[in-house]
Amino acid sequence: MVAWAITSQSLLKRLLTDPRVSKDPRRHWPAWINGEISPEWPLYTWVAVTNMFTAYGSDHKRLRTLVAKAFTARRTAALRPRIEAMVAEILDGLAALPPGEPADLREGYAYPIPIQVICELFGVEDADTRGGLRRCVDSIFHTSADPEEVTATYSELYALLRGLVAAKRETPGDDMTSVLISARDEDDSQLNEQELVDTLLLMIGAGHETTVNLLDNAIHALLTHPDQLALVREGRAGWQDVIEETLRVQAPVANLPLRYAVEDIELDGGVVLRKGDPIVAAYAAAGRDPEIYGDGDDAARFDVIRATKEHLSFGHGVHYCLGAPLARLEAEIALPALFARFPEMELMTPEEGLQPVESFISNGHLSLPVTLRPHRS
Repeated sequence: MVAWAITSQSLLKRLLTDPRVSKDPRRHWPAWINGEISPEWPLYTWVAVTNMFTAYGSDHKRLRTLVAKAFTARRTAALRPRIEAMVAEILDGLAALPPGEPADLREGYAYPIPIQVICELFGVEDADTRGGLRRCVDSIFHTSADPEEVTATYSELYALLRGLVAAKRETPGDDMTSVLISARDEDDSQLNEQELVDTLLLMIGAGHETTVNLLDNAIHALLTHPDQLALVREGRAGWQDVIEETLRVQAPVANLPLRYAVEDIELDGGVVLRKGDPIVAAYAAAGRDPEIYGDGDDAARFDVIRATKEHLSFGHGVHYCLGAPLARLEAEIALPALFARFPEMELMTPEEGLQPVESFISNGHLSLPVTLRPHRS
């Protein structure tokens, strides 16, 4: 399958707000309509779901309005004390490690904070369910997965989500899963059963993976750019600068599939997106657009006092990420707490030795090994 990758920030912004660009394959992607896309395709779940991620027009507005209840400014702000408590508890656990012992901060810090937050928000209390959902989401982002992994993940994922829905129907709680079920059961014109399950997949999956990468990439950037960390410690830059520059230079989602041209769209230079052509939003490339940030070296440079840090890492237009304020809040709490607790922290593996996650969607490291404090004789 061939798709257009949109790397220009200005063009991407334009297309993300163009009503002639859809996210609904059932209406606007001939390959899907003609049955050419099979469940064994590694990106199948990204296209097959029926939630606001793949909705278009009035369907998208209907679904987004329901989900927006989970991410109001008041609800997000109310999570601050809980996130602070989580961060303190995890840092206490890391502090118990002997001096010089390695710690994987992706697994041991960047992961547990977002996944605990989103699971509590949606009432995922069972440890086995949490573990299974995490494993499935990791697999969904594993875009080089073989057909057996893809189909097994799809089956396990929906079993877990339907089990969560059944449990919450029997015993509702003060959580967003129960709210969505109530909306479904009181008026099924608002949310059908498949939309309910797929909305939970979107919220729980996207609600933690992107923040994991944001924390991972920010920690890595500061450890590999001590001059930038010094600017923060000297008060010449703030943690918001770190967060936005990380989002710009290392978008947590590098490329997001798929959108589709509803009709022929003529671009500059005589290029035409033909009706039905699939489109990939190349967020990572847009964050380093040479038209805005200069040549490759300057655009790729991590600079927390850069005057312009504009990015599209949370999307743009009607599909802008509802969870963006929550992701920023988690980073705003987790990053300063980590660097205050372990001021002598060092990356253990040379930068060139770190491996990326096996995905052209997710942008992070397989692991981020550090020493939190040096071993002193």
